[in-house]
Amino acid sequence: MEKHEKIFVAGHRGMVGSAIVRKLQREGFENIVVRTSAEVDLRNQAAVENFFAEEKPDYVFLAAAKVGGILANNTYRADFIYQNLMIQNNVIHQSYAHGVKKLMFLGSSCIYPKLAPQPLKEDYLLTGALEPTNEPYAIAKIAGIKMCEAYRDQYGCNFISVMPTNLYGENDNYDLQNSHVLPALMRKFVEAKAEAKPFVEIWGTGTPLREFLNVDDLADACFFLMENYNEKGFVNIGTGEDIAIKDLALLVKELSGYEGELRFDTSKPDGTPRKLMDVGRLKSMGWEPKISLREGIARILQEKFNLEMA
Repeated sequence: MEKHEKIFVAGHRGMVGSAIVRKLQREGFENIVVRTSAEVDLRNQAAVENFFAEEKPDYVFLAAAKVGGILANNTYRADFIYQNLMIQNNVIHQSYAHGVKKLMFLGSSCIYPKLAPQPLKEDYLLTGALEPTNEPYAIAKIAGIKMCEAYRDQYGCNFISVMPTNLYGENDNYDLQNSHVLPALMRKFVEAKAEAKPFVEIWGTGTPLREFLNVDDLADACFFLMENYNEKGFVNIGTGEDIAIKDLALLVKELSGYEGELRFDTSKPDGTPRKLMDVGRLKSMGWEPKISLREGIARILQEKFNLEMA
């Protein structure tokens, strides 16, 4: 990508899209095109066609999606499959129709079969049944991967796909009702410290293992792949390391300075026992994450919650 070329970041207000915009700006790219959903509804075919005809971007990062936690995915099943299919169908097709040089489609680790072996290799796609609660979202994301491959096969488009692991960082969602586990833990411990609560309650047994990648590392990997990867197969993006939820809670407790106890509500679900990405393909290309989990959590506690670090 040349510095003067036009880059469209779809979904620039989300956690992933905003991180990609920050990365591009740090690298000296100034011709970055963004639109809010009010300005261009990516679900609307005519609106997307008009946008591409007018702007003619050279490169596209497709980070726009309808996203949510388990409850939202399971409740609004039709919305999740319809809206995500429409967004990606429109952006991918118009990227082909208007001669975009390269497009990156961002998926999700939920594309893998529920009972796939660990760690999750790219080859495990479509080898088993999906997790039922987020199947509509996962099927939309799988369709996006296959659409990029089909446009490459039929038209020679340089469209690539990447699958990030669990993300955290700037612009994350800290709402206790529908946030993911790490932002929820950070908020719980900060509030418990401020209110001098005797304990913090954590869902489940604390035994499930999860992998966490800072969103700025994800943006760095996306930039790296946009510059260096031009193959058909999609690429996992993660750290290749995981941590038990109990140990994660203890780390957040330590960094937040909370001195009460942990209580595990074992009546609440644990979810999948383990979800770890195999990142051998990405590592073999020469990319590795730079931000440790400890450093990333400490940074958020300082910047988002104004905590003083010891």
